[in-house]
Amino acid sequence: MKKPKVFVSRILPAGGLNLVLEACNAEVWPGDTPPPYEILTEKVRGVDGLLSLLTDRIDGALMDAAGPRLKVVSNFAVGYDNIDVPAATDRGILVGNTPGVLTETTADLAFALLMAAARRLVEGIDFVRADLWRTFQPMLLLGCDIHGTVLGIVGMGQIGRALAKRAAG
Repeated sequence: MKKPKVFVSRILPAGGLNLVLEACNAEVWPGDTPPPYEILTEKVRGVDGLLSLLTDRIDGALMDAAGPRLKVVSNFAVGYDNIDVPAATDRGILVGNTPGVLTETTADLAFALLMAAARRLVEGIDFVRADLWRTFQPMLLLGCDIHGTVLGIVGMGQIGRALAKRAAG
């Protein structure tokens, strides 16, 4: 059986990319930045599938450039704002994404940023790297405590709930 022809618009984590490479005749864009729209349009000509990222604009014109073999656009992203879903539907192209995959990771990062800002972590690192630290000073880069405070979370979707769990300790 002939493997489907797929274009992958960026180097992805090996666990997923290797599955694509084994199952498909895949070309992977080698750059660290997204392929320019014009190049993406060239690369999708005659493909059966496109594995895109949120930085790739997937519109009707690109789908038309791919041609009638294009059957699926899989987005390596939680959302699909970069894909013209009605245009895909009109052409019978399936659209997939990776919902929920970054919920816990985003909550981790939000909590880390909260802690870093409150405790003035970046300023402290810069202070030490600039060779300005001499000895303990009770008021130096004091920051503010997190324990015993109230955290306001705007939006209690999946990420907001995951952040609340971390804040509860």
